[in-house]
Amino acid sequence: MSGTIYGKGDRRFEVVPDWGRGKRGLGQFGLVSMVACDAHDRVYVFQREPEAMMLVFEPDGTLAARWGEAYFKHPHGVWIAPDQTLYCTDRDRQTVTQWSLDGDLLRTWGTPDKPGTDGAPFNEPTRAIIAPNGDMYVSDGYGQHRAHRFAADGTVIRSWGEKGTGPGQFGWPVHSVAWHPEGKLLIVDRENNRVQHFTPEGDYLDEWTDFSMPQDLFIDPEGIIYIVEGLPRVTLMTLDGEVIDRWGERGDAPGQFRASPHSCWVDRQGSLYVGEVTTHDCFQKFVRR
Repeated sequence: MSGTIYGKGDRRFEVVPDWGRGKRGLGQFGLVSMVACDAHDRVYVFQREPEAMMLVFEPDGTLAARWGEAYFKHPHGVWIAPDQTLYCTDRDRQTVTQWSLDGDLLRTWGTPDKPGTDGAPFNEPTRAIIAPNGDMYVSDGYGQHRAHRFAADGTVIRSWGEKGTGPGQFGWPVHSVAWHPEGKLLIVDRENNRVQHFTPEGDYLDEWTDFSMPQDLFIDPEGIIYIVEGLPRVTLMTLDGEVIDRWGERGDAPGQFRASPHSCWVDRQGSLYVGEVTTHDCFQKFVRR
């Protein structure tokens, strides 16, 4: 361990230097887009460069599998549903795909390699999640300022959003989406430095501000929200949006951030994983102390 403690109170973390590297892991990571953990705390690292693929690690950092090399082009978002299937977004493929944990392609939304018509799915989608009722929500993304809601049968129920800074409008890009336990949708509006709140139907409710390039968020089982920002820093909040703690500093030492924190996930043990973009080999595990 590094010996440096980040955070305070019962949310204190220590980085695991070189996690996922070495004899049992990789020589080094490429450009990591996003990360997710399954019910056994295996870690799914969605790597964009130099090879677009999914890398699967055991909790101790041992590389267990890799898959998707023949499919992915520009990985962006990964999310693991309660049924233990993965939902992946690929900006260049213009798709949302569902996969088994072993890398079997189960379902595809969108037309591979072809963007949708103006306002329709997809134009460089960024994240897909499944709500408790089975509907799918997608942030979309880099090519347009939209969000989409799908029924379980694949029908588009509603698409909304346009470029702007007002309620229900989005900057560039519409970067991530999450489901709040109180039954609302959270959408990361990076350029506007906020997280917007919507009803399940897509109607604007509220927003949290005071961020610096928010990139991704994760809500743990204890109701703590983790938001990674390009500043770079990690922000912890209550479900009501009260900031509990903020930490992070730029640098090359373990626990510091060299590039731009782009994704986060917390496993069942409370360990925090943070991936960065724009620079290779920027992926870290922080163990909760």
